[in-house]
Amino acid sequence: MKFNPRVSRSRRKSRKAHFSAPSHLRQKIMSAALSKELREQHHVRSMPIRKGDYVRLVRGDTKNHGDEGEVQTVYRKKYVIHVERIQRDKANGAPVPINIHPSNVVITKLASYKDRKAILARKDRSKKDKGKIVESELD
Repeated sequence: MKFNPRVSRSRRKSRKAHFSAPSHLRQKIMSAALSKELREQHHVRSMPIRKGDYVRLVRGDTKNHGDEGEVQTVYRKKYVIHVERIQRDKANGAPVPINIHPSNVVITKLASYKDRKAILARKDRSKKDKGKIVESELD
């Protein structure tokens, strides 16, 4: 069901918006779920993926190649990431990283960046009584 009248329901228009999105919106689209341990620790379900994060493959053909690895590249133009040690050999023997969509991985260790702490604090779902008015505030 559509609630916002300024957003189209059209498949054609939503695909165009997705594939012609600017880089700052692509970063948000390229989010991955957090592992159960990180979810309990930070009270956040998912985060935009960054270079330096450690991820575990949970979906797709490449999930058996190597369970965990560090994100080497976040390729926003193609909506893919490259993970260390997950690669394929070309015909001439040169290794090439395999493209993996961020929705097919789970973040197991977050790389520490300054803005990440602010994002985690903003998205924290553990805050009790968030937005509720208490009787003592009315007086």
